[in-house]
Amino acid sequence: MGPVRGDRRSGVGSLYAGGPGDAGVRRRQHDGVRSGFRTASAVGPPGGRPPPPHVFTLQERLTELGFDAGRPDGYFGPQTERALRTFQRDMRLTSDGICGPATIRELHRLSSPRARGGRPVFLREQEQVRQAGPRLRGKRIVIDPGHGGEDLGVVAGGLREADIAWDLARRLEGRMQATGMEALISRGPNHSPTDFERARFANDAGADLFLSLHSDSNPSPRAQGVASFHFGTGNGTTSTVGELLAGFIQREVAARTGLLDCRTHYKTWEIFTRTRCPAVRVEIGYLTNPDDAARLGDPAFRDVVAEGILIAVKRLYLLGEGDQPTGTFTFADVLAHELAKAE
Repeated sequence: MGPVRGDRRSGVGSLYAGGPGDAGVRRRQHDGVRSGFRTASAVGPPGGRPPPPHVFTLQERLTELGFDAGRPDGYFGPQTERALRTFQRDMRLTSDGICGPATIRELHRLSSPRARGGRPVFLREQEQVRQAGPRLRGKRIVIDPGHGGEDLGVVAGGLREADIAWDLARRLEGRMQATGMEALISRGPNHSPTDFERARFANDAGADLFLSLHSDSNPSPRAQGVASFHFGTGNGTTSTVGELLAGFIQREVAARTGLLDCRTHYKTWEIFTRTRCPAVRVEIGYLTNPDDAARLGDPAFRDVVAEGILIAVKRLYLLGEGDQPTGTFTFADVLAHELAKAE
């Protein structure tokens, strides 16, 4: 982790280490806010730009050393600042919350060889799922239909992504409520919140899971299939529960619908870095592909997709207990399991 400057667009201040002859870390002003790393818990990058990688690195190093910097999300918020100040105090450095040359040297010294495998934030995610138990009743899920309002998303073949996502969300909402879950939809049919607003809705609601529903497009009409996404940085940091749920959703939807399996992928999209609960985004078919579009235009097909996603959530909470092979669990099975556990 070398001395670097913060990116003003990212919503953080500056991590600045001067060159030869420089006094070291300097404080600068961004819009009247004093910054080393500026606290940015309520500020996000415009346009969904990814957060700067050096903040991820700092959070990961602190976490590996046993300092709770919170979820590695790339934003220098109050929890990361507290962890940094605690680290500085314990190392008998100036506890100023600025990651300057002396702090960086100490992080490098203690992080080599780096301690892998702890990831306390994501281990806590796993433990929360285990403690929640296998029943769906009482679980609070935010369903996030993409786009909305004037933002129609992909428009092709007489179909609009925003409409497809809204319809899928309502079908999934009904099934979840039937099992006793508390299902909340992140937007109305005529609204298009930003990703930050969608994440804030889930955080304010105290959601256990966040599911974002989309469809895709491509200049080539041959592009097709379903893909699922979860939080991950590509260097070992990933939302363990998000990755697990993305895998369940991917396999269930692909097995039930016959859509091409485009696998799961990690991303640092704002919708993942800003939600405090495990989050998954599903791209269900390509509206620019005639076969995928024809399927998505069929209400019965959308029922199958909604059931597949519900089953995936159920399998997440089962943790292998009484699980069944992919594609064989039915909505009736879920209801029967919920009733049996209630007795």
